[in-house]
Amino acid sequence: MSDEAAPGFVRVRLDLSYDGRDFSGWAKQRDGQRTVQGEIEAALRTVTRSRETYELTVAGRTDSGVHARGQVAHVDLPESVWAEHREKLLRRLAGRLSHDVRVWKVAEAPAGFNARFSAVWRRYAYRVTDHPGGVDPLLRGHVLWHDWELDLDAMNAAAERLIGEHDFAAYCKRREGATTIRTLQELRWERRPDGILEATVRADAFCHNMVRSLVGAMLFVGDGHRPVEWPGKVLEAGVRDSAVHVVRPHGLTLEEVGYPADELLASRSKEARNKRTLPGAGCC
Repeated sequence: MSDEAAPGFVRVRLDLSYDGRDFSGWAKQRDGQRTVQGEIEAALRTVTRSRETYELTVAGRTDSGVHARGQVAHVDLPESVWAEHREKLLRRLAGRLSHDVRVWKVAEAPAGFNARFSAVWRRYAYRVTDHPGGVDPLLRGHVLWHDWELDLDAMNAAAERLIGEHDFAAYCKRREGATTIRTLQELRWERRPDGILEATVRADAFCHNMVRSLVGAMLFVGDGHRPVEWPGKVLEAGVRDSAVHVVRPHGLTLEEVGYPADELLASRSKEARNKRTLPGAGCC
């Protein structure tokens, strides 16, 4: 996965959003399930009248049912295709794509840009209501109902213990060869004026199921089933705890992806590819 387009190609950045409820996640599936990547690649092929499918690289793969407001991807297009379609590409994609996925911006990417590896952080939001009557029907596809009253202060106190660089193995679904070391830059809860509790979760990257597992642990603290110290102890144990529930995906939205200044894109991409270890960890 190069940080530069091959000779004769142009790297194009796409900013997009989607409602994840009817998608089987971002990534294309072998069995032909409907995915965001598959939809956009098919639309690109159609509107550019290309025989070839140009593959997208995304900032963060989202799971089935997870939404995105500020997703970023890149695609390498032949110079001739980009020159012919660049001015009308956005409008043509709008006419071709289903209404639950939108591309908001297409632009030639700066040198060294890689949608995945150049990113310095991803910010998610998870939304929950503890209203005894349930979820507003107009928000039901984006807000989880938790049938216990939640203590905001307790949840934030528990969250503070998880901030920083840690091995989040206890909150991730392991994948062969993938590290679970992450830097959690922000984890906080606030109650909005409409009563919905919103978690802001920002990290340099996330491993599989990490956000939804962290939220599940916070909810158990908020409703009094576990003490404030419990999520931190789970983290320290370093193994999956059956008491940590992975909450449902529909409350989760990828809100924004952050990138460094253009001159730092290539170096950030190189750094992100390095295998991570915690300070003091042995080499073997």
